[in-house]
Amino acid sequence: MEENNAVIIAMTGKGGVGKTSLAAVMIGELTRAFPGKRILAIDADPAVGLSTALGVEVGVTVDDIRREFVSTVEGGDGRSALELLGDARFRLFDALVEKDGFSFLAIGRPEAAGCYCKVNAYLKDVISVLSQNFDYIVIDGEAGIEQVNRRVMERVTHLVLVTDASRKGVQVIHTIRDVARELVMYDKVGAILNRLPPAALERGVDIGDIPVLAAIPSDDGLAGLDMEGESVLTLPESSPVVKGARQALRALGILKNE
Repeated sequence: MEENNAVIIAMTGKGGVGKTSLAAVMIGELTRAFPGKRILAIDADPAVGLSTALGVEVGVTVDDIRREFVSTVEGGDGRSALELLGDARFRLFDALVEKDGFSFLAIGRPEAAGCYCKVNAYLKDVISVLSQNFDYIVIDGEAGIEQVNRRVMERVTHLVLVTDASRKGVQVIHTIRDVARELVMYDKVGAILNRLPPAALERGVDIGDIPVLAAIPSDDGLAGLDMEGESVLTLPESSPVVKGARQALRALGILKNE
C-alpha cells in the first residue's frame, strides 16, 4: 500500500463539548486556506452530527456498504473475494458526498467492540486507500474512548482533544491521550478548551501536561445555529469558535501564523 501523506486530524473528547462543531469549522477554515487541495470530512460518530454542521445530506454510509458486502458473502455469491472487494471499493465512492471545497463520508453505525473479522479489516483497508486521495482529512470521532480502544484511528497526524471546563471533560481527554500513546500513531497532540464561561476564561483550566491549542468562550451564534440545525459554515470570521479553530490549526502548524 502506498504511503499516505495526508494531514489527518482526529477530533476526540467526551460528549457535549462541541467537538463536532469544531470539526466542521476546521473544515471551513481548511477550504478557505487551501482552495486547491483535496479535503475530506469523515463523520465517525453514529449520530452523524457532522453532516448537519456542514449542511450535508447523507445517503449511503460506509456501514451500509459493509452490511451489503456481508449479505452478499453470506448469500453464497460465487465471485472471488477480490471481485467482491472491488465492488465494495467502487460502492465506497457512492458514499462520498461532494460539496464546494470538500468531500464528506459518513461511517455510520459503529462496529461492535472486539470485532476484527476479515470483512471489516478489508473494508478498513479500502477506507485507508480512499484517504490517500486527499490532502487534508478531518475525522469527527464518536464521544469517549472506544474508537481509540478499537484502533479505528490507528494512524493520524494530529490528535485534537476537546474539553469544556468540567472535571469530567478533562479526565476524558487525559484518558484518551494516555490510551492513544499505546494504540495510535500520531505526530502532534493538543487540547481545545471549548464553551468556557467567563470565570473559566479568566482563571484558566488546568489540564496538566497536555498543550493548549486554543481557549474558546461560549459562542451564542453557534448555539443559535445548533438549535436551528443550520450549517456552521455560515458563521462569520469574528465568531469565537471560528477564531479558536483557526488558532488551534496554527498551533498545530497546519495553518501559517499571520
